[in-house]
Amino acid sequence: MISRREFLQASVAASALYGISGFGNWSKLAAQQALTQDDLLRFDTFGNVSLIHITDIHAHMKPIWFREPEFNYGVGDVRGQPPHVVGRDFINMYNLTPGSADAYALTYEDFAALGRTYGRMGGMDRVATVVKAIKADRPDAILLDGGDTWHGSMTSYLTQGQDVVNIMNALGVEAMTSHWEWTFGTDRVLEIVADLPFPFLGQNIFDAEWDEPSEDVESYTWFERGGAKIAVIGQAFPYTPIANPRWMFPEFSFGIRDERMQEMVDEVKAAGADLVVVLSHNGFDVDRKMASRVQGIDVILTGHTHDALPEPVLVGNTLLIASGSHGKFVTRLDLDVRNGQLMGFRHKLIPIFSDVITPDAEMSSLIDAEREPYKDQLEEVVGTTDSLLYRRGNFAGTWDDLICDAVMSERDTEIAMSPGVRWGASLMPGDDIRREDIHSVCSMTYGQVYRTEMTGELIHTILEDVADNLFNTDPYYQQGGDMVRLGGLGYSIDISKPIGERISGLTLLRTGESLDPTRSYTVGGWASVNEGTEGPQIWDVIESHIRKLGRVELQPNTSITVTGI
Repeated sequence: MISRREFLQASVAASALYGISGFGNWSKLAAQQALTQDDLLRFDTFGNVSLIHITDIHAHMKPIWFREPEFNYGVGDVRGQPPHVVGRDFINMYNLTPGSADAYALTYEDFAALGRTYGRMGGMDRVATVVKAIKADRPDAILLDGGDTWHGSMTSYLTQGQDVVNIMNALGVEAMTSHWEWTFGTDRVLEIVADLPFPFLGQNIFDAEWDEPSEDVESYTWFERGGAKIAVIGQAFPYTPIANPRWMFPEFSFGIRDERMQEMVDEVKAAGADLVVVLSHNGFDVDRKMASRVQGIDVILTGHTHDALPEPVLVGNTLLIASGSHGKFVTRLDLDVRNGQLMGFRHKLIPIFSDVITPDAEMSSLIDAEREPYKDQLEEVVGTTDSLLYRRGNFAGTWDDLICDAVMSERDTEIAMSPGVRWGASLMPGDDIRREDIHSVCSMTYGQVYRTEMTGELIHTILEDVADNLFNTDPYYQQGGDMVRLGGLGYSIDISKPIGERISGLTLLRTGESLDPTRSYTVGGWASVNEGTEGPQIWDVIESHIRKLGRVELQPNTSITVTGI
C-alpha cells in the first residue's frame, strides 16, 4: 500500500513535471507573448480545501519595485538548498526561462532591464483581485496572513498601523500571526487585536511574568471547510524581544517552544482535526527544523525570511510553503483531505504583476482614502537616483550604502552601522526619490540615529555576534535579520567558521588603516533596542543627505569579502 509520504512525494514530483505547482505553464507562454491576468490566475481546482497565503507585506499597499536577493547563503545541512539559491542557480534549479517574467519576479538577474518590460509588482488592490478570483472558484478558501503586516511604511507609522489594519480587514483575512506588529507597543497591539474580526494567533506568546500562555492571543483556531475540520496554529517570531526592543512589550515572552507546539498539534488532533496548518513567522530554516521535530503538522506557511519558492519543500510529511514578501506574491494551495489525512496537493505561487492584474476598484478607493490625509507629504520629491537602489540580501545593498553614507555625513562619524532588516522597496535608475520611498526602508517606532564611541574590539565583537545570528549552523540560534550594514569600514567574513573566527581584516576605508582594537571610533547608527536612545529620526537624516546630493549615484561596494561558501 502506498504511504501518505509517497502520495506527497508524487505530488511534488508532478508539480515539477506538469506545472501543478510553481508558476504553472504560463511562464513559458509569457516568454513568447504578452502575459494576461487569465494566465496568472489559471488553476485546475483540486481536492476539497484551499488555503490562500500572504505574508511580510510590511505595510506596502501600492505597487513597488522589489529586487530579490543576490546573496542568500545557507550553512550546514541547508547549504545550496532552497531558499539559499539565487540568480542563475535559482533559474536552473526551477527550470525557468532566463529573461522571462518568472525569472524577473523570482531573481535579481537583469532586474533593472527586465523591470522596464514587466513593471512593478504588488499592490493590495491587485492582491484583492486575486483573492476574489480564487474565492469565486473556491468560495470557502481560507485567507491567512503570516505577519509583518502593519509595520513598514510612512502611513503605517503615522496611523500606528491603522491604515493597514483597515485594508487587511477589507481583504478578508481570517487569521494572522505577528512580529514587527509588536514594535507599536503592548497597548497599541492589544487595542488593535481587540477589534480584529479574526484571530491573532501565537501559541508561543507567553505571559512573561507567569511563564504561561498569554490570554491576550489565541494559540489556534478552527475552520470547517470542504467536509474537513482544519486547525490553524499560530507561531509568532520567536526572537521578537531580541531582534526588537523588549521594553516596548515587556509583558510578553516568545521563543520557538517546540514542546508546546507538539502539545498543540496533539490537542487539535485529539479534537478531531483532519488537517493541521501552522501559520508561522519563524523563518524558513527554523520552520524546516521544526517540521523535523514536531510530528503531525501537515502544512507550514512560512514567513519572516521573505523567501519566494515556486514549489513546496517536503520535510517528512510536512509541506513548507514560502510566499515571498511586500505583496509580490499570493500562494494558492489546494489540498485533498480524506479520512483525516492530507493525500495530495496543487500549489501555485501567483506573481502580482501590477500592470497585468486589474486593480479591485473597492480596494483601490480604500487605499487612496487612507493615503489622502498624507498625500502631499508622501509624494514630495527630495532627490533623484541614478543608481538602482535595493536592499534584500545577506550583505549590504545600495539602499544600505546610501543610509550609511547619510549617517556618517549628517552625524559626522567615522563609521556607520545600519541594521540588516529585509524590508523596503527598490527604486530604478532615473526614479525620483519621494519621502515615502525613504520611509519604505527605514520607517519604525525606534528610528533615532545615535552618535557614540566604540572601541575597535567592541565593533569586532558586534560583527561576530551578528554573523552568528545569521550563519550559525543550527537554525534555532539564528535570531535576527541579515548582516549589519557598515559605512566607512571593510572586512572579510568566512561564513564556515564558528563564532569569534568569522570576521577578519577590518579596515577603515578612508585611510586604509586596520581597525585598532584599543582605539575609540565615532560610530553612528539607528534602530537601537536600548530604551532612551537619543538622536534625530533616520528618515530625516537620509532626507537631508539626499537633498544635499540632489542626484544619488553609488559606486559598487567592494568592501566585503565573503569566503567559506
